Amino acid sequence: MREIIKESQRIVVKVGTSTIMYSNGKINLRTIERLVRVLADLSNQGKEVILVSSGAIGVGSHKLQLKTPPVEMAEKQAIAAVGQSELMHIYSKLFGEYGHVVGQILLTRDVIDFPDSRKNVTNTFEMMLNKGIIPIVNENDTVSVNEIEHVTRFGDNDQLSAIVSEVTTADLLILLSDIDGLFDSDPNVNPNAKLISEVKEITPYIVNLAGGEGSRFGTGGMVTKIEAAKRVVNNQSRMLITNGADPYILYDLLEGKNIGTLFSNE
Repeated sequence: MREIIKESQRIVVKVGTSTIMYSNGKINLRTIERLVRVLADLSNQGKEVILVSSGAIGVGSHKLQLKTPPVEMAEKQAIAAVGQSELMHIYSKLFGEYGHVVGQILLTRDVIDFPDSRKNVTNTFEMMLNKGIIPIVNENDTVSVNEIEHVTRFGDNDQLSAIVSEVTTADLLILLSDIDGLFDSDPNVNPNAKLISEVKEITPYIVNLAGGEGSRFGTGGMVTKIEAAKRVVNNQSRMLITNGADPYILYDLLEGKNIGTLFSNE
């Protein structure tokens, strides 16, 4: 089954806040640099790469030297505006060093839910990829709200990355996180917990294995990743969860090595 991963041409890579930020709230520049280098190299190989990057609030908090993460919605949105600008500056600078141009796409759920706007977003992705531009996607945190009558939030970037994978008809979605994959029990509690290599059906058992919250500056956990996997598998695509501490692991994944957890109904 892992052999088919080698054939993936259009790849969405989602990086979580916990991967690009240290636990002390500082930016993990080493990991970001290695991630950019790998993605630039994959693009040089002829693959189409889309990056979904979390971290706007974390990077904004760092930029503003905040001691604790923001709590109020307005504060989160203001800090996200600062962080998103800084994050894109970092990505643009690093990708530019490898001769690649990036473009920012900020999405809200209502854009995806309406046929006309969904088509426009899809066309934008296609044109960027055709021109060799690497799309960098995040939720538009500065305007996204979740109200009774007007729901615009994706809720987390795991779900966002699954939707990006869907609208771009990507061959593969890779979630780089601070976990090695899905285990049969909590590895933080049970030292004998075993990694589940492949999931071909998301059963109630698989759903029950998911649990826990994200990191200090993150919003996701395994629950959101399982929800993302449902969407990807339902669209006849594939999703991988693995540890993104060293982004060079992407090479091993795309060579078909048995790393992380693969979700596919094939």
